[in-house]
Amino acid sequence: MSKTLPLSHTPIVPKPSRAFVKEGRVRAFFSKQLYIGIFLPLIIFGVWQSASSYRWVDPIFLPEPVNVVKAFVYMLQKQDLLIDIWASVSIVGQGFIYGSVVAILLSIAAGLSRKVDLFFGSTINTLRHIPTVAWLPLIVVWLGLGAPAKILIIAKSVFFPIFLNTLQGIRNIDKSYIELAVALKLSKWQLVRKVVLPSILPSIAVSLRYSAGLAWAIVVVAEGLSGLEGLGFLIFRSQQLLMTDQLLVCMALIGVIGFAIDRAMYAVQQRLLRWKVDYAA
Repeated sequence: MSKTLPLSHTPIVPKPSRAFVKEGRVRAFFSKQLYIGIFLPLIIFGVWQSASSYRWVDPIFLPEPVNVVKAFVYMLQKQDLLIDIWASVSIVGQGFIYGSVVAILLSIAAGLSRKVDLFFGSTINTLRHIPTVAWLPLIVVWLGLGAPAKILIIAKSVFFPIFLNTLQGIRNIDKSYIELAVALKLSKWQLVRKVVLPSILPSIAVSLRYSAGLAWAIVVVAEGLSGLEGLGFLIFRSQQLLMTDQLLVCMALIGVIGFAIDRAMYAVQQRLLRWKVDYAA
């Protein structure tokens, strides 16, 4: 028979700290997911290097990776690449904020008021079917080729997905929550703050993450067709001058920055929804 140790002799196992647990999760991520995710890029890079080395493709159309790196360094030192990157990021940030704020406020108003929904609904549903590219000539006539035109284009592109997702989130709120709020005699502001916003937060978070990526993609088109700076402008200029190495640099930067934006929005999304245990991104 095993003897039970007295309380004073029972070994005490210290509880792992949060920092230790977090560090373990980070190590697990880098040891598993990162290795799997980097496998395909290595294959693409290998095929690219082989195609360039063995001249399967003309270097004008597909330069060697080392030449693309040299072009990147040249653009940083001689062409103020960082200024163009900041111009694109700044335009996206402004358009995203303006479009998001207007969409969330208007969708909440339409979701809580039948009259507001009827007033704006038909017009919004009609305008959202007009492609963004179709708006470009008219917006350029109105605002010229400067930043305001590009900000308006991005804000318009961001507005519709956020508005529709938020409005649908309001319509999916459990009626029992609304009935309870009425029974408790909550004011309009209390209803929005304590019932509506917590209920639609997942819809808003998902739509914001999607719209951030959409805004970054749209800025390339906007700068290419109506701009004198930014990554989109550099892409179209490189294409016209057959500078494929600089074209690939811009494409790589767009992909990397877009990925960083998505990861940042995902982190914000997880932070906002940390209270919702069953939420899955």
